[in-house]
Amino acid sequence: MTLSRRVAPVALAAVAALALTACSTPAASDSAAESPESGSGFPVTIEHAYGETVIEDKPERVATVAWANHEVPLALGVVPVGMSEATWGDDDNDGVLPWVEDALAELGAETPVLFDETDGIDFEAVADTQPDVILASYSGLTQEEYDTLSQIAPVVAYPDVPWGTSVEDMIRMNSEAIGLAEEGEQLIADLQADVSDALAANPALEGKKVLFSYIDPTDLSQIGFYTSYDTRPGFLESIGLPTPEIVAEESAGTEEFYLMVSAEEADRFADVDLFVTYGEADGALVEAIKADPLLSQIPAIANGQIAVLENSTPLAASANPSPLSISWGIGDYFALLAAPLSQNG
Repeated sequence: MTLSRRVAPVALAAVAALALTACSTPAASDSAAESPESGSGFPVTIEHAYGETVIEDKPERVATVAWANHEVPLALGVVPVGMSEATWGDDDNDGVLPWVEDALAELGAETPVLFDETDGIDFEAVADTQPDVILASYSGLTQEEYDTLSQIAPVVAYPDVPWGTSVEDMIRMNSEAIGLAEEGEQLIADLQADVSDALAANPALEGKKVLFSYIDPTDLSQIGFYTSYDTRPGFLESIGLPTPEIVAEESAGTEEFYLMVSAEEADRFADVDLFVTYGEADGALVEAIKADPLLSQIPAIANGQIAVLENSTPLAASANPSPLSISWGIGDYFALLAAPLSQNG
């Protein structure tokens, strides 16, 4: 799993010129971003980490960058002209996650232009789609990236911490930017109902401290874990699951979404009820962790209370919750987490 998000510098002047002269026809049709009847009340002003963005008129052509931002307009019936290509969790290698495929099929739409962000944002590709707005409320945009994109179209950046935007805030910011704030609030309510139903169906999770971790089977000398700024543990906290002490302590002193500590500090994980990590489905990782002399000192690990999300599968990707993935996979996700807890009473 890629734990870093790389960016590539691009000359501001070049992109600005491209934004003014771009005339190529995007793969998505000009009508792709037509929206439901709603959204009067422009201009709107969106506050974010880099200031304020004013959107003067209801956008007709919506582009998105970074993970999952395209899911907000899609969930509300708007097809983006361009969106980030999926490179992890894509089960058929078409650059689109299954819940996004479902949404496009329901809307009778073709796949929008896919932006390859492997080495950073493809500013030229974004400019080629000739957007009226660029949604990036869940992202880690740098100031330079924000400035460059802003020369193409108004940009909705993240509100506070890079990659720390909650699903609710992502929906609120992106839906307001496209004139569908009320529909966004209804989407939030619908997703909360789905989550509540799935949690009720898996009572073994109630009151449990879940650590979302990454343990490298080739190097068990360190324990990696995601902080409260990451949406994975942040989501679990938001639905009422208590926070492990090490996550609370370390999150208080950083804005990083991922940290690592030595396995020699295994005692700091004593209150964790469940380890969630990525790995293969063959069970080898669980056995290796349980056999390790340091990691096995952690009660949850000694008891086999470990849930493994199979690498690069859609279910693993859905653990980073998003507006379309929640309803698609929340039942299976919670069942996977609850299974080791149920087996151990």
